[in-house]
Amino acid sequence: MKTVLVTGAAGFIGFHVCARLLRDGHQVVGVDNFSDYYDPQLKHARLRTIQDHPSFVFHKLELSDRNAVAAIFRDAQPKSVINLAAQAGVRYSIKNPYPYIDSNIVGFLNVLEGCRWHGVEHLVFASSSSVYGSNTRMPFSTHDNVDHPVSLYAATKKANELMAHSYSHLYQLPCTGLRLFTVYGPWGRPDMSYFLFTRAILEGRPIDVFNGGDMQRDFTYIDDIVEGIVAVMNHIPQGDSKWNPDSPSSDSSHAPYRIYNIGNNTPVRLMVMIEVLEKAIGKKAAKNYLPMQDGDVPATYADIDDLTAAVGFKPRTSIEEGLPQFVKWYRSYYAT
Repeated sequence: MKTVLVTGAAGFIGFHVCARLLRDGHQVVGVDNFSDYYDPQLKHARLRTIQDHPSFVFHKLELSDRNAVAAIFRDAQPKSVINLAAQAGVRYSIKNPYPYIDSNIVGFLNVLEGCRWHGVEHLVFASSSSVYGSNTRMPFSTHDNVDHPVSLYAATKKANELMAHSYSHLYQLPCTGLRLFTVYGPWGRPDMSYFLFTRAILEGRPIDVFNGGDMQRDFTYIDDIVEGIVAVMNHIPQGDSKWNPDSPSSDSSHAPYRIYNIGNNTPVRLMVMIEVLEKAIGKKAAKNYLPMQDGDVPATYADIDDLTAAVGFKPRTSIEEGLPQFVKWYRSYYAT
């Protein structure tokens, strides 16, 4: 067992990853800044479920604070780092761009520097399906070009991939980026559609349905995502001897670097998701139809063949199974 540094430890995915690593017997050092992008009390509540574990240590800090991040690496000496901290949200990035640079660019640079100077064996970092931007060929493949982001959030995630590759090349730092598709489940993010819809339906308010409901998302249950992240952490990349600089693939390299999609490999129409949610809640939703918002894309669909080949990743949870689990948690947490 080893020491693992998890950034974004109070976040939706980060919290679940910490809990899983602790169950597996690892020493876990968690960091988070408790951003008020959404209710910090939910983040505190997540952490309270694991804060008393003898193998868990938590530090509140900003990843953009260079000295604080350096001190964490110096004191903890982690062998693996799972970077899940980021300023999230596609639409929010249009109105509030600066937090995305502070957290996703400056913060990620500080993590890379910590890994470089402290002998980290593997950096696993969260990228996003948003990097596919204007791409329309489905399913999204890591072999495709992703040079046309349609939001600043997506641009910062593409930048993370490029920054990680440079450190992998220069310092032989093993790095694996995971392009996460729409993640849902208990303890989820309140800004996500399934969470917003659940709250509105239970409160008797109409839900906002964008693009006439003609959207598709590769909804991926949190337990499947965590399983994939942990498997990837234990699968340290090597340089690809078949990588061809005359015809370079963006998902691998001569350096110890890989990019994978991690999703459910089964896109679901937004209206189908709403129907499943209505059934789980036991109540129909009043719908307010709106045009698609800036920064949104009509569909996401993950090609996960490479991740399956590398670590045996196979999502097991359908939306018909996963959404009722979220609703059950929501009713319990909010006592509705």
